[in-house]
Amino acid sequence: MTRQIVLDTETTGLEVEQGHRVIEIGCVELFNRRPTGNDFHEYVHPEDKVIDAGAVEVHGITMDFLADKPRFRELATPLWEYLSGAELIIHNAAFDVGFLDREFARAGIVGKLAEVCTITDTVAMARRLHPGQRVTLDALCRRYDVDNSGRDLHGALLDARLLADVYLAMTGGQSRLSLDDGHGQRARQSRFVELLGADAAQPLPVVAASEAELIAHQARLAKIAGKGKCLWGDNQP
Repeated sequence: MTRQIVLDTETTGLEVEQGHRVIEIGCVELFNRRPTGNDFHEYVHPEDKVIDAGAVEVHGITMDFLADKPRFRELATPLWEYLSGAELIIHNAAFDVGFLDREFARAGIVGKLAEVCTITDTVAMARRLHPGQRVTLDALCRRYDVDNSGRDLHGALLDARLLADVYLAMTGGQSRLSLDDGHGQRARQSRFVELLGADAAQPLPVVAASEAELIAHQARLAKIAGKGKCLWGDNQP
């Protein structure tokens, strides 16, 4: 059984080495590739670091909005415990992990996320799958038919949910379903949302091919092979 956490952050600026801070954390928990609803989402006051104007344009988070939000040190222990032992699914992982490692260190937690978690970078994964193609989250949403129409601004929890859909599509097939809305339109419902009602402790169903389907499969392979030998058909049942 696998526990995964799709994670995203928003920050006061781009460079952790310039003292920039985390101001939003969004985490979506998957268990056996199914969302559990046990998510983690917090806005964080950056203390003495002011948000760059360019960063506000990206995520829309202001100092006024964060005035009554907790400091990272107040969240550090529960967040560390929540993340520990999981596989973290992160888009451009070095950025988020670098910021979080620095925040945990400031809060007095000894260790780095890579020591207590497995970290999977979906940017690296997407570049392997689609060499030479754009691998931004928006580009991958378009490629995998994930509806990101509500993403006018970046947001940690919203982006984590979108990335969960993209990741499921990249690693296991379709992440969204098309359903009739009753008015002749095809309304798309997120696979992520659909699976919220499923029992995460149960493994995903595996449907075996029937005898007739196996025979049809062999016939198709024979047609593809033509006069030559169909090498990948040798070990077929």
